Amino acid sequence: MSRAPAGVVLSVIGALWLSIMTAQAAVPVPEDATATGEVVQEAVERRYPMDGLRRISGRLRMDAKVEALGRLEAVTYRLSDRQTGLEAFTNAREHLLDEGAELLFWCEGRDCGSSSLWANEVFGRSYLYGPENQQAYLLARMTEPEDRLVALYGITRGSGRPYLHVETLHPTASLGELLPTAGTLLRQLHSVGVLHFPGLAAPSPAWRALLARTLQLDRTLSVALSGPEAESWQAALVDEGVRAARLQTEAGDAPGLHLRRLR
Repeated sequence: MSRAPAGVVLSVIGALWLSIMTAQAAVPVPEDATATGEVVQEAVERRYPMDGLRRISGRLRMDAKVEALGRLEAVTYRLSDRQTGLEAFTNAREHLLDEGAELLFWCEGRDCGSSSLWANEVFGRSYLYGPENQQAYLLARMTEPEDRLVALYGITRGSGRPYLHVETLHPTASLGELLPTAGTLLRQLHSVGVLHFPGLAAPSPAWRALLARTLQLDRTLSVALSGPEAESWQAALVDEGVRAARLQTEAGDAPGLHLRRLR
C-alpha cells in the first residue's frame, strides 16, 4: 500500500485542526479571514482584565480582573482588508449577545488603555499591537451549554492590517458570581438600548448597588423596568439614590429583570 506524501498528511491534519477549532469557536469565523496561531491548552491559568490597562512603576495595573484555571482555546483571525478590527469585533459582540452571553467588561479605543499591554502582556501576540483608538476588548460569560469565559480583542494596526483575537476558557472550577462593571452596562444601554437579566429575582444588595451606580454614570438616562419584581427593583433603586422620575415600570412576562432605555 502506498503512503501519502508527508505534505498531504500535514495538510489533512491542519484541516482537521482548523475544523475542530471552528466547531468550538465562540463566534463565527469572519468572512474571508485567515486563522493563525490556533492554540488549545489544558489547565491554563488565565487572567482577564476588567479595566483599561496601564503600567505604573514598571508593573501592569488594573482595578479589576477575572482569574480562572481551565482549558484554553485561542485563535487569531487575520481579517480581510475590507473589514476593520472594530467592525469584526462588533459583529462578534452582537453574536455573543444573541447567544445569551453576559457581558462583564467592554471597552473601546483609548478607554482600553495601552494596546501594547493587551498585545504583549495579556494575549502574548505582539502583532496585535496597534493605535489605541483602533482597539476594542470584551470579556463575556456564557452559561449554555456550559459555563465558560469568552474574550475578544479587535485591532487595526498602524499598517492597516486588521485582526480579531478570540479566546474561550472552559474553567475547571465554578466561576461563582461575576458582576459586570457599571461602565459596561451603561455602554450596553447606550448602544443596544436594553439590558436583560433573566436570573435576577428580588433585589440583592450587590445588584441594586451596581444598577444604581450604572444609572448614576449618566443622570440624563431614563429606563423602563419590567419583570415580576419590577416594582421592587424600582423602589430599591430609588433607595439607592436614583431619582424616581427616571424610572418607570412596564408589563412583561419574561422572568428576571429587564431594563429598556427611554431617553
